[in-house]
Amino acid sequence: MKLLEDRIKRDGKVLEGNVLKVDNFLNHQVDPDLMFEMGEEFARLFRGEGITKILTVESSGIAPAILTGLQLHVPVVFARKHKSLTLVNDMYTSTVYSYTKKVSNEIAISKKFLADTDKVLIIDDFLANGQAVAGLIDICEQAGAVIDGVGIAIEKTFQRGHELIAEKQIRLESLAKITAFKDGKVVFESDQEANNAD
Repeated sequence: MKLLEDRIKRDGKVLEGNVLKVDNFLNHQVDPDLMFEMGEEFARLFRGEGITKILTVESSGIAPAILTGLQLHVPVVFARKHKSLTLVNDMYTSTVYSYTKKVSNEIAISKKFLADTDKVLIIDDFLANGQAVAGLIDICEQAGAVIDGVGIAIEKTFQRGHELIAEKQIRLESLAKITAFKDGKVVFESDQEANNAD
C-alpha cells in the first residue's frame, strides 16, 4: 500500500535493534484518515470470505481493526493484556512475549465473544517475530474458530513471524512489507520489485 509506505518513509524512524518507530501516526498518536484507508484495503482483500469477527490485541491493533470492522460490518474483539476485575472467568488465554518491551503478557478474550461458529480475521499493526499473532491463533484454536486470514499493517519480512503463519497455512496480507533497514532507511519489498523491473 503506497500510501502507508510513503508515510513510513516520511514519518517513521529506524532505531537500534531493527525497531521502526511509527508512534506519530500508527501506535500512539493515530491518523484516522490513514486508518480508514487501511481498513478499506483490508476489507477489499478479505471481503466475500464470510468473516464474522475481527480479532486484535490491545492497544496498537485496535485502530486498524475497528476501521476494517467498519468496512466489513462485523464486530471487533480485542484481547486484553491486563486483568480486569470484570473479566475473571470463562476466558480464553495465551501468553505472548514482546521483544520490543522484553516482557511476557497473558492475553485474554471472553468466551462469550468467540465461538466455534466464527470465521476470524486477525488484524495487527506489526508482524516481526509473530508472538502476538501466535497468541491470537492459539486463542482461536482453543475456541474452535476458523481463522480466515491475518492482516498486518507493517511486516518485517526478515523476521520469523511470516514463517509462523505460513506453517499454520493461514493466508497473510501485509500492507507494507519491509525487507531491510539500511543506513537508517526502510527498504520495502515494493522498492526491490521496482528495481528488478527496471
